[in-house]
Parts: sequence; structure tokens; C-alpha cells
Amino acid sequence: MKSTRLKFDLIDRTLRFRFEAGTSRGILNSRKIWWIRARESSSSVEGWGEAAPLVNLSIDDRPDFEQKLQEILSIAEQIHWSSQENKVLDQVEQLVSWEFPSIRFGLEMAVLDWNSGGRKQFFENDFRDEFKPIPINGLIWMGDRQFMLDQIEQKLDEGFNCIKMKIGAIDFDQELELLSHIRKTYSSDQIILRVDANGAFRFEEAMVKLKKLAELDIHSIEQPIPSGQWREMAQLCSSTPIPIALDEELIGVRDKENLLDSIQPQHIILKPTLLGGFRETSEWIRLAKARNIGWWMTSALESNVGLNAIAQLASFHRSEIHQGLGTGKLYHNNLQSPLLVKNGLIYYQSSESWETPDKDSKANK
Repeated sequence: MKSTRLKFDLIDRTLRFRFEAGTSRGILNSRKIWWIRARESSSSVEGWGEAAPLVNLSIDDRPDFEQKLQEILSIAEQIHWSSQENKVLDQVEQLVSWEFPSIRFGLEMAVLDWNSGGRKQFFENDFRDEFKPIPINGLIWMGDRQFMLDQIEQKLDEGFNCIKMKIGAIDFDQELELLSHIRKTYSSDQIILRVDANGAFRFEEAMVKLKKLAELDIHSIEQPIPSGQWREMAQLCSSTPIPIALDEELIGVRDKENLLDSIQPQHIILKPTLLGGFRETSEWIRLAKARNIGWWMTSALESNVGLNAIAQLASFHRSEIHQGLGTGKLYHNNLQSPLLVKNGLIYYQSSESWETPDKDSKANK
């Protein structure tokens, strides 16, 4: 079995949002990410990964993150990296603590991409190999009523047949009105409606709100109450009128089976950057399938490097439902890539090439 010593470099970039991105945890205007480059001195091949902890949400969002990342990469340079996919995942798992999920994911990406010859390919999947598009939801960010209404109209005009609206920022009745606006024109057979509360509801009020949402044929609600309230969340999941999907609830959890068996959700939302990469996310999928729990994958505001990896992972596991992968156009200075969103689908275009990550590129100025 061939093994290789690799050199690792870091390039950081502060991605700038095209608008104020509202969540229940505040407004986002920018987002810092770190690209990891893997290379061998005797070869021009470069593998690229992305470590991108999400502020106030990732367990590795900490002041010493970059220092820890540099320390881990220094150790990684002493390893003889395997050419076999599963062996690489073993090596990353042994090197990087579970406390640094985004670093695990970034290192997995970089080494596997290098193993593939720098072709931004991580394993066999129809998205990258056969250029098969993936259906995605159109995301409606929080804001005032008009801002959210404008986004809804834009997504419908762009051909999305699955809309996900973040709720919890404005008056709940106004949010119901916006959802009703869609339902008055489009049935649930025509437009799938998802909502994401990001834990904004109090447990005492949650069931009342779930019943009102159910009147609008809502497909699912993500994280209706804050994470960490397993007993309360289990109560909601056992009697909810609309399916509940766990999101933040999964972050930092090591005993996956206990969580799933205790809460028994209808769905789980998988964000590889927050969960620890390819291997950890795949384990969540295995456990969910064994319990007849639905799942889909979403990006966590990564650049196109991370988005590409997540799309390939979703394709590898052959999910046929809409994924949350429409974040590529959020930034003024994202990396140019073959990824294209059109008519509610994300494509990997064989005719397009990747921009080489560069902290000082024109897009970043």
C-alpha cells in the first residue's frame, strides 16, 4: 500500500455576504474560513480542504482555533498518508480530536482530494462523476416582512419547488402570513415548504405554533426549541402535527444512538462541518436509516470548496429529497467553481474550472 508524506499550508479568507444574513442568533455580515492545501514536494498536484467553524455554533469556534489548526497540520506533516480512502479517514480520526469537527472535515477533504489527483473528487458519486444534479431548497433568510417577501418571490421565479424559511425573527403571525402567501398560490404538491426555527420557540408555546404551521401543509420544522432539552424535544416529536428535524441538537454529541433513541425525531439535518466530516456524518446516516429516521444534508455557510464536498457526500448516500446546498451565491468573494444553481438544482459543470484559492485574489479585494 502506497503512503506519502505531505506538506500542508493554510490560506484564510473572510467571505463577505451580499446582504445582512439574519438568523435567530443575530445578523451575519462576514464569515472567516481557512483553506487547507495538501501537496508533495515532488508533485504539482494540490489537494484542497476547508475548515470553517461557524461563529456561536460550532464547538470549535474558539479564540485559539487557528493556532490549534496550525499545530494539527504540523503533526499531519509527519504522517505517511495512505492512498486508501478508509485508511485516510482512520488517520484523520486518530489525529484530530472530536472537539475540532471542522478541522477533521477540512483535513479529510485535503488529503482525499490530493489522492484523487487534485480533481476535487472525494469518492465515487453521481454528482461529480456523472454530473447528476441534486435538488435543493431555496433559503429565505430572516429580515423584515418585505425583505422576506422579496426573497420568496425571487426563489419562486428562479424555479425552486422547495422553499425553506427561517422563522423566529419577526412576529410569528407575520411569518404565518408569508407562508400563507405561498400556500394561497401553490399546493403542497407544487411547492414544498420547510421552516427553520433555530431553537427560537419556548417549549411552552411550541405546540400551539406547530399546530398553526400544520394548517399550511408544512413539510417539516427544524429545531423548534433550543438544543439540550432532550425530554421536552422528545415530547414534541411524539405528538407533533408536523415532522420535526433535529439540527443544532446534533452538534457536539458523541453518543449518537442515545440521542436518537431518546428523542426519536422524524428527521435529522446533517452539517458535516459541524459534525466532524465525512465519516461522522455517514455514521449519523447509518444510525438514522436503522431507525427509519429521515435525513438531509445542508451546508453551514462554507465557501464553494466545502459546499462541493458536502454535495458529493449527499450524492454518495443517494438521498433523493431536497438538500440544503444553495449557499454558493451568498458571498461577494466566494471561490469561482464549477458549481451552478439553476431551477432549484445544484450542478457540477464539467466545462468549468476551479479558481485556485488565494488570499489576495481579485475576488477578495
